[in-house]
Amino acid sequence: MAAKDNTVMPIISKMYCSSSQAVLVVRRRPHVISGGGFVVTDCSQKAAFKVDGCGILGKKDEMILRDSDGDALLLFRRKGATVEALSIYRRWRAYSLDYEGSQDQMVFCLKEPNSCLARTQAIRISTKATKNKDWDFEIKGNFPDKDCCIVDSKGKTMAQIGVKKELMASEDLYHVVVTPGTDQAFVIGIITILDYIYGESTRQACTAKSKH
Repeated sequence: MAAKDNTVMPIISKMYCSSSQAVLVVRRRPHVISGGGFVVTDCSQKAAFKVDGCGILGKKDEMILRDSDGDALLLFRRKGATVEALSIYRRWRAYSLDYEGSQDQMVFCLKEPNSCLARTQAIRISTKATKNKDWDFEIKGNFPDKDCCIVDSKGKTMAQIGVKKELMASEDLYHVVVTPGTDQAFVIGIITILDYIYGESTRQACTAKSKH
């Protein structure tokens, strides 16, 4: 899965683009302890990113991606349900945050099929740089089974999501292989939304909390 070149593709920041392949491990947080979300570690088992789910934020359809120091990088929000009821897609938007932690500008948008007319369509992502096409990246494979990848509009694999044999003993662990030059924060941002869409760690804690 090695990239053909080491072209840097920063979406969030070039500081998250490595010149070599990166293997990250996603570990779910226990719901009862921290309200959901997950932690991403690098090959040295050091925290690289952290995701706060709606159980922590107390708001449905919202998550935050943080860096290793805990500083907020992206805020994720789903477009209003009333508007989406008339659309064949649900739209998630990722916003950068200013120095005060307030919503700044949109970084990318993820479109999730929302009707029988769009069920055969892939989940696709467009960035603020999208111009002459409707999307820049799409998801291929099955995220709930942790057997999928993120590819660009030319079919080049940017990241592969899977489970290593040594991690199979735990359902709370899976790995993400990111190709050289690809923005790792952007990849984890996409995974954050996929996690919520499929009712995993960022969403279940919020659901459980709302029952009390």
